[in-house]
Amino acid sequence: MADIEEGQSIDAGEAINYHLELTPAQLKITHTALKSLLDDFGHEEHDVHRVIHEVLDKLPDEHSIRAIQLDDELRR
Repeated sequence: MADIEEGQSIDAGEAINYHLELTPAQLKITHTALKSLLDDFGHEEHDVHRVIHEVLDKLPDEHSIRAIQLDDELRR
């Protein structure tokens, strides 16, 4: 999790950006979880759908995610 360095302050409403380093297995699970979450919310949850799509857009493309062999990655 990102820490705020000493002397740094966050104003109300200021955006905080996080950097995550994920293994291929973690990336595939994250992608799958977000897709499942997208399916779980109703059509009236437009804001939630938008945020989920924003996160998915930051991940590698669907073909790259499918190419990750979860069983192989978990054995490493």
